[in-house]
Amino acid sequence: MTDMKQFIVIVLTVLTALSSVWANLGDGGERIDDSYGNLIERHLLDDGTVTTLYHKDRYLYTVVFAEGRSVLEKYSHVTGTDLSEKEIAKFLKANAGRTATWMPDKKAKERGFKRSDQKAEATYGKVDDRPTLTVRELRESTPEIKN
Repeated sequence: MTDMKQFIVIVLTVLTALSSVWANLGDGGERIDDSYGNLIERHLLDDGTVTTLYHKDRYLYTVVFAEGRSVLEKYSHVTGTDLSEKEIAKFLKANAGRTATWMPDKKAKERGFKRSDQKAEATYGKVDDRPTLTVRELRESTPEIKN
């Protein structure tokens, strides 16, 4: 029985560590800072939102905060190359919430995705000449996705 308890403790520790690796929509600045690495830029916008740019490993992360929570996130390679299908799936999964899934949005002009709970949407396309996955929370005060 002792071995089983140790195994469960190890599994729970690993799962907890893995869940804290990725930040996502709705998270606060501290968790985002811990997950996304070096802060490169921060801008306070006229509407009260804060836009931040992070660099970690081979990715650039742009996050828009409203009222201290992440409401829009952009993911791209530092080199400006395309994200792989696996990378897109990883970022979408991190932003799926506990019970939601992502589905292709056939109405989108670019490659788009809708979350099954209708609380977020995503697009993959060029932003500032860089292939970028943009995920945004759907609510009235969330900034529009500009690709």
